[in-house]
Amino acid sequence: MPSAVGRLTGGFVVRSAIAILTPAILLFAGVVSLAEEPTVPLTPIERQTLAGSRRVDPLRPARLTAAERDLLYTQVERDAELLERQSTQLRRLTQLIRPTVVHIDCKKPALRPKNGKANEDESGSGVITLIGGRTVVITNRHVVNRADLDNITIRLDDGREIKPLRLWSDASTDIAVMEIGGDDLETARLAEHGPVEIGDTVLAIGSPFGLSHSVTLGIVSAKGRRDLELGEEGVRFQDFIQTDAAINPGNSGGPLVNLRGEVVGLNTAIASNSGGSEGIGFAIPISMVMFVTRQLVESGTVSRAYLGVTLDRTFTQRTAERLGMVRAVGARVSGVTKGSPADTAGILPDDVILEFDGIPIDDDDHLVSLVSVTTTDRTVSLIVFRNRERIALQMPVASREQFEK
Repeated sequence: MPSAVGRLTGGFVVRSAIAILTPAILLFAGVVSLAEEPTVPLTPIERQTLAGSRRVDPLRPARLTAAERDLLYTQVERDAELLERQSTQLRRLTQLIRPTVVHIDCKKPALRPKNGKANEDESGSGVITLIGGRTVVITNRHVVNRADLDNITIRLDDGREIKPLRLWSDASTDIAVMEIGGDDLETARLAEHGPVEIGDTVLAIGSPFGLSHSVTLGIVSAKGRRDLELGEEGVRFQDFIQTDAAINPGNSGGPLVNLRGEVVGLNTAIASNSGGSEGIGFAIPISMVMFVTRQLVESGTVSRAYLGVTLDRTFTQRTAERLGMVRAVGARVSGVTKGSPADTAGILPDDVILEFDGIPIDDDDHLVSLVSVTTTDRTVSLIVFRNRERIALQMPVASREQFEK
């Protein structure tokens, strides 16, 4: 319902405009004498005097009456029910996930001792889950790297502090897993029903700036971020989820959770000029986390598939047109290692790999990421572009370590 001022002001302005413009219109049309200006009836605003005073409140017509306020309260209460149901879901998720999230404090040798201090402190987050029948904490390698087990403290949601029993890590993905023991340990569920999609609602839980068990809300902003520069050692295999859920220093290793209460990623990094959250955070997808952690727990090492191809990192539109392609998509092979799985499968230089195991390839980084989470001793299907045709190939993959040694 529009306010009284809105109605009165609108009517007054429209009528006055007609009165002012009419003579000008007549002159423009070539009329010698001015037409008599029509009379415009004006409706004065009702005077609202204050009780016991001769002063007038000029804004009184814009204020709501008591009846209008009661009506608005009724509408607000009605429409709030939907939002409250959504808030209830978020509260349930928080109750489920918070007990599975831990705060991690580490004391480690300093890379660059300052002021005579040989050690440095670092903190982060982690999530408790079950891997291979063991209760473990998954976190980022950079949180616990170089720290002895005795110098790592894991603080639970209920305030208890425990020490890890074992520690494994993978520098190529910045993932670490610690086995823990104790009673009444709550474990998180890991998403296995499918990958997250852009636009999905997610929660980030962790210890930003040491404020343990903080919860933030956002969406998945993008997927497949593979060219981030992370730390001095770097992260070789990348396939990050991008989110606008607030992630800050101390969130590293904490879970990214979907609306089903399942962990879909491991919060790892932020893009920031200030060092704080600017709406761009990155998480390792749970598929990569599970591929790495299962092997670490079961064997202590990570075995990855190997193709044996050299890829063109500057695959341009011009090169694609030379090969008969409309656009530069997929991964162009510039060389093949003799005796490698790719050589056995018949892949040739100038082949463009369009699909790997049924997944369309965006670029060379995408192919490297997919191969890095492919188990060995199996055969995968490939679609390559050669001589202006799509060709299907079968390739038995081998262990990367077997060839890199």
